[in-house]
Amino acid sequence: MLPRTRRAHVSSAQAGDEIRKRDRVLVEAVRAGDRDAFSKLVSHYQRVAYSVALSVTGTHEEAEDAAQEAFVVALERLDECRQPERFGGWFLAIVRTRALNLDRRERLRDTEELPRGLASQVPSPEDWVERVELRSRLSEAVGELSSAQREILLLHDLHGWKGREVADRLGIAHGTVRAQLHAARRKLRGILREGAVEATAADSTDRERVI
Repeated sequence: MLPRTRRAHVSSAQAGDEIRKRDRVLVEAVRAGDRDAFSKLVSHYQRVAYSVALSVTGTHEEAEDAAQEAFVVALERLDECRQPERFGGWFLAIVRTRALNLDRRERLRDTEELPRGLASQVPSPEDWVERVELRSRLSEAVGELSSAQREILLLHDLHGWKGREVADRLGIAHGTVRAQLHAARRKLRGILREGAVEATAADSTDRERVI
């Protein structure tokens, strides 16, 4: 009997092979005119597309918009997917691009809507992190991670994906996933620890002023 870790490795590898085989069949079916096959692709990737977009935009509404736009683009450009079995990585690259473009448009619009000269005076989230509760601090801390780190952290820790599943879907090496996940968690702990210290110091100062 194989050791438990070896069995898990084999199981993950088999799952990855099945996903690639499934995607190849579905992509080829869509190219042949089967719209139901595309609906199945949407069903398989809707959740991960949203998570990837959310890691870039940071908001529910923009993440949904970016994911929907990405599906439209993927359908229109499906002939450009040279390796149908690697549809996942190809599609998620589109998701990231749409999310980045949408995020830039939203940031530009928000800046343009501010009174002239005030854009640079708006306090950053970091200026207020010591005043908010743990949930808000965590949200801001995640925002400090790189896009790749946020993406992997959300998929692995929030949605419960295994490392090899994340690697297969994102089209990267399993070792890269582990390294990025470790770096993201370490950075997150550091940011939260620093925020907690600053919040404690700020509270102490406020109490001294009251006294």
